Amino acid sequence: MLKVNNVEAVYSKIILALKGTTLNVPNGDIVALLGSNGAGKSTTLKAISGLLYAEDGQLTDGTIEFEGKSLKGLTTDVIVRKGIFLCMEGRRVFKDLTVEENLTAGAFTRKDRSNIKKDIEKIYGYFPKLKPLASRKAGFLSGGEQQMLAIGRGIMAKPKLLLLDEPSLGIAPLLVKEIFQNIKQINEEEGTSILVVEQNANIALSIADYGYIMENGRVVLQGDAASLLSNTEVKEHYLGIGKEKGYRDNKGAGRKQRMVW
Repeated sequence: MLKVNNVEAVYSKIILALKGTTLNVPNGDIVALLGSNGAGKSTTLKAISGLLYAEDGQLTDGTIEFEGKSLKGLTTDVIVRKGIFLCMEGRRVFKDLTVEENLTAGAFTRKDRSNIKKDIEKIYGYFPKLKPLASRKAGFLSGGEQQMLAIGRGIMAKPKLLLLDEPSLGIAPLLVKEIFQNIKQINEEEGTSILVVEQNANIALSIADYGYIMENGRVVLQGDAASLLSNTEVKEHYLGIGKEKGYRDNKGAGRKQRMVW
């Protein structure tokens, strides 16, 4: 479905943020993109969604294809209409609009206006906490409720591919678990492919089919989620078990991307 091949990206024409990033998101899968702050995870999502250009960034090499067609040069609104929706880091909701108005706004690209009410009820089914808050302004919701709303608004666009940027950031652990269960449910019931960027590797891999680990703008390790969860190096450096240092600092770690099976 999505193929990112050897992508390089720069900011302000001089800051190299992506250094040959390659990853795939198969149709119907959940793929986790993991790594520490500054690894290039969010920049990868911005490159896919077309938001890179709005932040004085540009692609200098490589290709990004969705359903076999290049996304090069397309604006964000065109990419959304093709079926890719990005839920940005920081729970970007319309704070002066109600919960239901936010959900309705998520459907702005849709032509099937008659189904919007039904789909809003479906979102309330995925996120029951939102239903009694339907008339409350989003600015008065908790962080976890805002994240649920942001994801729900994304689903209202009926995306083929949903991009999630740090959905656990700043949210209480119990709500994080609930939100990731909701993400898995949406994937299973809607058939939506999902690329989720996370620092919380454990929770992301618990719902993912496949995972990639980034450092310094490159993918340094990849494999199916179960293999990554059981990998000693991943446990030490990304699951908080053992010494805290980058994967590349590990003795014997090669400079090339490694596969884990």
